[in-house]
Amino acid sequence: MIPIDLKGKLALVAGVGDDRGFAWYISKALAAAGARLVFATHPRLVNVVGNILERDLDKESRQLPFGAGELKVERVLPCDVSYDTMADVDEKTLNDKRFSKHGDYSIQGMANTIAKDFGGGVDIFVHSIAFSPEIKNKAIDTSRKAYLTALSVSSFSLTAMLKALQPFMEHRPDGASAIALSYLGGDRVVPHYGGGMSTAKAALQIDAKQLASNLGPKNIRVNIISAGPYASRAASAIGDIDEMVRHSAACSPLPRGITPEEVGNTAAFLCSPLAAAITGHVLYVDCGYNVMGVFPKVE
Repeated sequence: MIPIDLKGKLALVAGVGDDRGFAWYISKALAAAGARLVFATHPRLVNVVGNILERDLDKESRQLPFGAGELKVERVLPCDVSYDTMADVDEKTLNDKRFSKHGDYSIQGMANTIAKDFGGGVDIFVHSIAFSPEIKNKAIDTSRKAYLTALSVSSFSLTAMLKALQPFMEHRPDGASAIALSYLGGDRVVPHYGGGMSTAKAALQIDAKQLASNLGPKNIRVNIISAGPYASRAASAIGDIDEMVRHSAACSPLPRGITPEEVGNTAAFLCSPLAAAITGHVLYVDCGYNVMGVFPKVE
């Protein structure tokens, strides 16, 4: 049996906001393989995530796969990826008590905490962050402000976070791995996936390839998981997500929808020594939907 053993590795997972999204299931898979976990979460969601990690009501969702016990997270760090440093924060946000109570919630603040409290060594980084205030708008109806917000939060944040984390990830004993989450909407036109989000995902994918080239000499691998449609809470903002899941299931070579556990398992593989030669790659976890050119009629 070939094991995936991540014991002793520190994984920083950015973008956990609930117990239904891909970031949650990736975290569970990494923990089941033995990794230590730290979350980087939007300041408004820190308490929400903290409650999920502690409440008896959510105990079932914390159960790890493969009988590996219960999910434990060493720290939930506040991080708004819109801001590289606190000097970038606008006045309105600075005065917002939901933010100010967390102190330094910038990318650099998160990196400083990693250095101070966790010895500065990060073996795994997961980027599961995406946002557009106008995601339901067609491209032609998207404002410049929303478009740039989608690019900043969903795409450039990967570059900004890896730049801040590079000193802690470079030349790790077994190398380091970074993963970001994408979607087929970055390759093709998908209705309801507007507001600059499709462009942001396309940018994220080429950025990951550029970063793989930039960071490869530091023994840091950068890959993308492009997951099929899945009815997470965040995906509800897209539009008719249930119809998207149904269509994908009917038209895929494997005629079914994906599960979040399958995305989690793929992430664990990509972060393991079994994937030591894989970088700059977009790996589709979508039951093969991406390979189809002509779709069967969906009844």
